[in-house]
Amino acid sequence: MTFKIIIPARYQSSRLEGKPLLNIAGIPMVIHVVKQSLKSKANEAVVATDDQRIFDAVEKFGYKAIMTNINHKSGTDRLAEVVNLMHWSDNEIVVNVQGDEPLIDPLLINQVAEYLDYQKEVFVSTACHSISDYNDFINPNNVKVVLDKNSQALYFSRAPIPFPRDEFTQKIIGRKGFYKHIGIYAYRAKFLKDFNRIGEAELEDIEKLEQLRILYAGYKIGVVQSNDTPSAGVDTPEDLERVRKFFSN
Repeated sequence: MTFKIIIPARYQSSRLEGKPLLNIAGIPMVIHVVKQSLKSKANEAVVATDDQRIFDAVEKFGYKAIMTNINHKSGTDRLAEVVNLMHWSDNEIVVNVQGDEPLIDPLLINQVAEYLDYQKEVFVSTACHSISDYNDFINPNNVKVVLDKNSQALYFSRAPIPFPRDEFTQKIIGRKGFYKHIGIYAYRAKFLKDFNRIGEAELEDIEKLEQLRILYAGYKIGVVQSNDTPSAGVDTPEDLERVRKFFSN
């Protein structure tokens, strides 16, 4: 099996200006993401950006970058543009790796891609891991997912789901069935080419979760259950210092 990786990387960020270009151990963060991504089974990784500075930095280090429209409403729209510009076939599997995850696990990348390779009727896959901490469960910044018997998503929410009606305590959260969503996706290229025809869904607007558009439209989302808690991305100055310390060690 082979697959492609697209790494969306925007310069603008509300908390960390120019985030993809921030220095980590002497090189821009987005280059660390590319390096980690290429440790997977992918045969190609492309950085999709709307900023010439990011494009130039990626090319300087010898990797592939492509300029995309600055007006995209979502990262998925940006992926769709890249798929069309690269003329990838409908059956190509494409993994979306965020440009602020310099510690992304290559094994996790492989797992979401392999799910689509095995499950031919599914067009989108993602990942989750078990929640064992009560505070993680009630935190609206942590997106939760409920799965069916085939490890496909029934629903995603910022709310605590499934809601334990009789015993809402730490003890119940440690049981099977409570999962935190991991924000990595694999798509079939044909799905990305058709994505802009789906249209936004009211549920997506309410929860501010783009993946609900996919479920609302009737598509299945396969979910890989990871045994390991993934390394967090870089969203804050504190995150940046944590990652810098990791690389300095």
